[in-house]
Amino acid sequence: MNNKYWEEEIETMPREQLRELQLQRLKKTVSIAANSPYYKKVFQEHGITADSIRSVEDIRKIPFTTKADMRANYPFGLVAGDMREDGVRIHSSSGTTGTPTVIVHSQHDLDSWANLVARCLYMVGIRKTDVFQNSSGYGMFTGGLGFQYGAERLGALTVPAAAGNSKRQIKFITDFKTTALHAIPSYAIRLAEVFQEEGMDPAGTSLKTLVIGAEPHTDEQRRKIERMLGVKAYNSFGMTEMNGPGVAFECTEQDGMHFWEDCYLVEIINPETGEPVPEGELVLTTLDREMMPLIRYRTRDLTRILPGKCPCGRTHIRIDRIKGRSDDMFIIKGVNIFPMQVEKVLVQFPELGSNYLITLETVNNQDEMIVEVELSDLSTDNYIELQKISKAITRQLKDEILVTPKLRLVKKGSLPQSEGKAVRVKDLRDNK
Repeated sequence: MNNKYWEEEIETMPREQLRELQLQRLKKTVSIAANSPYYKKVFQEHGITADSIRSVEDIRKIPFTTKADMRANYPFGLVAGDMREDGVRIHSSSGTTGTPTVIVHSQHDLDSWANLVARCLYMVGIRKTDVFQNSSGYGMFTGGLGFQYGAERLGALTVPAAAGNSKRQIKFITDFKTTALHAIPSYAIRLAEVFQEEGMDPAGTSLKTLVIGAEPHTDEQRRKIERMLGVKAYNSFGMTEMNGPGVAFECTEQDGMHFWEDCYLVEIINPETGEPVPEGELVLTTLDREMMPLIRYRTRDLTRILPGKCPCGRTHIRIDRIKGRSDDMFIIKGVNIFPMQVEKVLVQFPELGSNYLITLETVNNQDEMIVEVELSDLSTDNYIELQKISKAITRQLKDEILVTPKLRLVKKGSLPQSEGKAVRVKDLRDNK
């Protein structure tokens, strides 16, 4: 095995050959999907067969699939394979906002998924000699078993620590000589804070590689995590509907995430019109899933494809970090705002901690935006100093988001801590 690539032939495949592979797999995916009740109906309505797909671009003949479609056909309306014979695992989204989306896997699907995660981990330098600790939730959430099986496929010694219990995480890192850790960005910062509280220096541990994802985050936040933990942190992208982790991953260049095009077909569309654009909403099609393929799934994630070739030698396209979600965006006083724009400003002030909350409420029939952010341990009790910092932050926020929010600097630990994905926005407006 080449020391740089997990699967050199696939990872460095010439673009024309990769496109040909995608077309073969797309035709096969369409013929499999036609066996599901949902796609059978959609294909009949639009005259779609595998033979009607003569080029990759012909995918546009097929309508989008949305989360609403998956919920309307819950639980198994999109299953194309024989569940009794070949179904071996069910995963679902957290389902915090209604009916969860359900994905059923065959053994082939799980093997393909584990291989993709192993490919990602290998790309950032993790090897079978590493100790890989996973601080992700196990169970129906895909970050647990997804990284677990991928790290095992790689041959690494795995520590399925699961989510939370920071002191125990640190004990495992120290005692088991953990070299690579998977954590969501907000939890990685929390872990660094607990190291400090325990009087320990993370740089003194064996930890050298961190895999982060599941939450949109800025490059500034990544750099902050790297400084706090003394590691290299690599961005990853995945979602339950596309298996989970392992869909796209940074290489050691840390300049965009390689999207594995042998297993996924990528489109970027205008969220309003559905037309192709250079920057917009990510739409994905599975190309190597047999039990429950998804075609033209609207992810709601906003990004762009990065131009040019990557110096790492991989030919698969790179996408920019996820800017936010089209359904994360909120409008206040006629301005479109993403939480990450706020975070981008806050992370520049060393006086601030990592935890913040945006609250939107109606006051005297006017929309108000309140940004609460925790002070760091190093913060001053000097009122004049706090006023000065507060003015500087407010000014920079206004420059970034074009709206002047109310800023509240609060004591460290006073905002809710989340073991899972951090909740950044509370919309309490009358007209929401």
